[in-house]
Amino acid sequence: MESSFKSGFVSIVGKPNVGKSSLMNKLMGENLSIITAKAQTTRHRIMGILTGADYQIVYSDTPGILEPKYSLQEAMMSYVKVSLEDADAILLVVGLEDKYEPEHFDRFKLLQTPILLVINKIDLGKGSQAFDKAAYWKEMLPNVNDIVTVSAKTGEHVADLLPRLLALMPFHPPFFPLDEYTDKTERFFASEIIREKIFLNYEEEIPYSTEVAITAFKDEPDIIRISSTIYVERDSQKGILIGKAGSSLKKVGMEARKDMEKFFGKKVFLETHVKVAGNWRKEKHKLRHFGYLE
Repeated sequence: MESSFKSGFVSIVGKPNVGKSSLMNKLMGENLSIITAKAQTTRHRIMGILTGADYQIVYSDTPGILEPKYSLQEAMMSYVKVSLEDADAILLVVGLEDKYEPEHFDRFKLLQTPILLVINKIDLGKGSQAFDKAAYWKEMLPNVNDIVTVSAKTGEHVADLLPRLLALMPFHPPFFPLDEYTDKTERFFASEIIREKIFLNYEEEIPYSTEVAITAFKDEPDIIRISSTIYVERDSQKGILIGKAGSSLKKVGMEARKDMEKFFGKKVFLETHVKVAGNWRKEKHKLRHFGYLE
């Protein structure tokens, strides 16, 4: 690889519900991160590998920054910490409506890593609001290298980020094979698609109390056969998830199967089961079983 090749890691961080996952998908041109209107949808660190003729940028979409209240959230925040430690540059994403909160943003004043502050949701702005917000954040976080206003929803100004990030990347051979676009497996994306449908179809605590495990993934010439288990914390949640005569679970399965066929480019047979794993979000051995802890 020629010495002019640039390669580095970019951590995409911010509070919940600021559009980090939408931004990651726009930057990648692929729907790698699930998106819902509910906070805390992202639970893992998901890498998107963008390779060009003379560069490779490894984006990390991370869980939203919060003060952890139980073991799952502690694991989620550990992904944020590792992502920031690895980063050659940081995309700190805030919403147009956000204000500086010391408990969330003071930590970024201490970092030596270059930071691009991204003000998202400018499609909702009026008049000089985006310009005024940029001035506000420059005053609150004077150590940021640059401020870019974007709309991850419409794609406005998202293309402005790549040249700014490339200017911050070190000269380095690629970290991943040139044809790879993520570090996650097909099983992972299958489980995330199901989890997205749960977030979109249920209210209250149900989405946060569920975890999805892919128990079988068989890629045949004409079809992918997938078996999944959706875990909940209580029997009452199991009943709500399944719904009357299985109607709710069937809807989730149909919507997930359609998205999987689009994602994998192939016909999919999907079966779903529901089981109870009591208090799984707070018990470390269960979190380990679900892959959140080593």
